[in-house]
Amino acid sequence: MTTLFSDTNPAAEHVLLELLRRAPAWRKLHMVGELNATTRTLALSGLRQRHPLATPAELRRRLADLVLGPELALRAYGPLPEAARGH
Repeated sequence: MTTLFSDTNPAAEHVLLELLRRAPAWRKLHMVGELNATTRTLALSGLRQRHPLATPAELRRRLADLVLGPELALRAYGPLPEAARGH
């Protein structure tokens, strides 16, 4: 049996994969939602560190750049505020 995770004991990995296979769809979707929320929180934390003077609206707009890419974020949400461009 090949392993997926190089840092996990193969027996533990087998148990994890079995638990995931047996989990109902609603539970898997819930876990994906939690993962997305955690990723968003970490991304916003990084943006706050890089742009400490940014407003919450500017941080959300910068997050859109990360999630959607700058071109699509620009089309969807418009340009960053003038003051933010100098950060």
